[in-house]
Amino acid sequence: MTAPAATTGDLEPSSPEPQSRERESRFSAGIIFSLPAALLLTLFMVIPFGFALVLSFTNRKLLSPLATRWVGFDNYVDVLTDSGFWGAIKNNLVFSIVTVPVQSALALLLAILVNQKLRGSVFFRVVYFLPITFSLSAASIIWLVLLNPSGMVNTVLEVFTFGAFSPDWLNNPTYTMAAVILVSLWASVGFQMVILLAALQDVPRVLYEAASVDGASAWGQFRNVTLPGIRHQLFFVITITMILSFRLFDQVWILPPRPGGPVDATNTIMVELVDTGFGAGQVGKGSAIAVLFFLLVLFLTIFQRRFEPKDL
Repeated sequence: MTAPAATTGDLEPSSPEPQSRERESRFSAGIIFSLPAALLLTLFMVIPFGFALVLSFTNRKLLSPLATRWVGFDNYVDVLTDSGFWGAIKNNLVFSIVTVPVQSALALLLAILVNQKLRGSVFFRVVYFLPITFSLSAASIIWLVLLNPSGMVNTVLEVFTFGAFSPDWLNNPTYTMAAVILVSLWASVGFQMVILLAALQDVPRVLYEAASVDGASAWGQFRNVTLPGIRHQLFFVITITMILSFRLFDQVWILPPRPGGPVDATNTIMVELVDTGFGAGQVGKGSAIAVLFFLLVLFLTIFQRRFEPKDL
């Protein structure tokens, strides 16, 4: 008995209309779900930046009865010829150069440690993440007490160095930036640790088993399995840490005796912006600093994105 011949309809491909409708439905859903975020970004970022851009070309003062005048690029010339602005950029770069690699490496180390199947690992995850629950202002106030010349930090250092090393962390320009970096690492490393911990848990265990069968050492497994498996998340951590390092403000405003530290040792772009725009009341010049700050961070982010690892 022969099988019935296939009809022409059985050989025709399925209509693309259902797939097209599904794509349109997903696109519409994506637009709807992104509208609240787009609205908030427009209200609190795009519009304020537009106002700052316009004000940066004026002589606007905070509490001045004089009429606002258009001054062109005068504010930008004043900012770019101000030694205080370049000193703030230098401090930001020093902070970023130290903090980004150290904090990223420390976060990766902590993530690897708490990813081990050992008793108490959940407790240590909570302990390492706990500083994130404090605001940077609250964390700075806590460390303001700890870094006091007679505080706990110097007490511990005196014990281990037999009294040979107990600096005045917040009044000595040699150590003030180190104190700010220490506080920033303590307060922020838990956030990066959680991201990398989630990335580590997504690396398939079978890859480690295969590497072990091939005779790979612990370092070989880390270099050939762990790092390639978390490369995108690690790059994200490095990028976001770099951006946040340039937004340094709370610590350098609260910790030193005066904002910016002794001899402007911890003066940053954000402190310079607030001092100029609100302290001195020069809204136009402060807006110019804000625009230049945005362009600097945008340039560094785009430059860093060029080195983003690609999928194998």
